[in-house]
Amino acid sequence: MSEIHPKRVGNVPRPALPVILVILTVILFAVAIIQGVSRERAPAQARLHAGSIPLEGFSRAEPSRRLHFPEDHGPHPDFLTEWWYYTGNLDTADGRHFGYQLTFFRRALAAPEDWVERLSAWGSTQAYLAHFAITDVSNKQFHSFERFSRPGAGLAGAVTQPNLRIWLEDWFMEETRAGQYRLYASQEGVRIALELNDRKGPVLQGENGYSPKGPEAGNASHYISQTRLETTGSIVVDGEEITVDGWSWMDHEFSTSALSAGQVGWDWFALQLEDGSELMVFHLRREDGTLDPYSSGTSIFSDGTTQPLRRDDFSIEVLSTWTSPHSEAVYPAQWRIKVPAEDLSLDIKPYLADQEHQLSTVYWEGAVWIEGKQNGAAVSGQGYVELTGYAGSLEGDF
Repeated sequence: MSEIHPKRVGNVPRPALPVILVILTVILFAVAIIQGVSRERAPAQARLHAGSIPLEGFSRAEPSRRLHFPEDHGPHPDFLTEWWYYTGNLDTADGRHFGYQLTFFRRALAAPEDWVERLSAWGSTQAYLAHFAITDVSNKQFHSFERFSRPGAGLAGAVTQPNLRIWLEDWFMEETRAGQYRLYASQEGVRIALELNDRKGPVLQGENGYSPKGPEAGNASHYISQTRLETTGSIVVDGEEITVDGWSWMDHEFSTSALSAGQVGWDWFALQLEDGSELMVFHLRREDGTLDPYSSGTSIFSDGTTQPLRRDDFSIEVLSTWTSPHSEAVYPAQWRIKVPAEDLSLDIKPYLADQEHQLSTVYWEGAVWIEGKQNGAAVSGQGYVELTGYAGSLEGDF
């Protein structure tokens, strides 16, 4: 099994904080907004720390918890952290290819036991952040945007009644009927307006939706995916509205303390094959360059049945790298994933090398294409890859 090492700046190893911790620090900018600091001035004036909220009083992920739907597609404010990730690969009728990402993050500002009723409509116990990106393959362009806000006065939020809806200003995901969803985001002339239809239902990652990330009690998440979302709609780039269709993937996780000391990042793969099966695997990387034993994954077969994968059940070999001209981070840029028990070998390449987010935190997340073999027969597909912890770290203060 390959080992992926921390980024080097010059000749000096530079371990990086996992991107989710940086993102959560950024979400805490919303505290400054709540206190009256404007969005433009928040990074300069707010002095916030990712670890400033005590974990006591929050719920923790537990293996005994049983997930129920549609309720557990919605928010879990008693947990510190939560996110909903939508990614997809879409094509036009003449073969033009696009990738997209629309992600919503929720972060509690205090434990439930410390919540107090606020008379002001601006009062909030949560903060939200969202990322929106489009990969335009034919034009070799990557568009990436970020927003954050408080839920006060309806600016952001997540609800399950009367229907599931997650939003930040005019970016949103909403369920229109059971298993069918709408996504919308627009900024600076780039837009998605998509309809998603779940063809497989929820997939419970890990052990019945319990995904351990370390040996400590509670260092885990509850992890739900929708791995086969049939997608139609339109994309707007460069003033042109383009009709597209394809497939999307949704990941939903909620946790309070998901990572252990010494873990510096992860490499996450969500892969959809043309035979109707999917594969999710991730490597957790450690400061010393080794792979964490809590790296894991799931095989999702065409009939919807699943097979959990432990670290030794699969391998991820890095075949090449790419150096970002923006951050100078060195990312893996081509991979070979093998699942020996399934006689599966997949070669994975990005549609576009530069799919690095240049936002309040820097990470790589982008559309990939797949070729390989299973049981001696050719297989192909598409997917998304997320690479975190390669572009340096923040100290946690702003």
